[in-house]
Formats: sequence, C-alpha cells, structure tokens
Amino acid sequence: MDAETRLKRLRFRAWHRGTREADMLVGGFFDTYSESWTKEDVDLFEVLIEEADVDILAWAMDMADVPERYQGPMMTAMKKLDYIPVAR
Repeated sequence: MDAETRLKRLRFRAWHRGTREADMLVGGFFDTYSESWTKEDVDLFEVLIEEADVDILAWAMDMADVPERYQGPMMTAMKKLDYIPVAR
C-alpha cells in the first residue's frame, strides 16, 4: 500500500474510534502531527491505535503509566493535549 493511502486509512481510523472523546483525542492528534511523521512514526501510530480507547485516553491524560513501547516523543506530544479544540 502506498504511503498516501496508508495515511488516509489511518486518519479514518483515528477519527472513528467509537467515542467522541477518543475521536477528538486520537483524530486531533493525527491531524496535528501526522504530516511531520517519519515512516517509523507512522508504524508506531498504527500499532498505538489498536490499543483500547480507555488506555490511550488514560496515557494521554497521565492517568496511567504509558507502556515502554509507547514512551517517547509521540506520547510526549500526545500528552500536551493542545491539539483538541475547545468547545464553546
């Protein structure tokens, strides 16, 4: 699969998690950061989004320890939560 198709599929999966909160967190993160990702980053994100939404949300909100395999720059950026629009 070519890189463009892969990113389109990942974007769809990022925005269709099953809960609005997870959609906003994972989808917003993807939209904000994916353009600067390396192939390795895309590989990591693809594995990460297979995790349960409750786990991803807990890791991003620092409510649970992040597994070693996800520790690093991507999770650090995800924990900033600055990519989620504020509802008004």
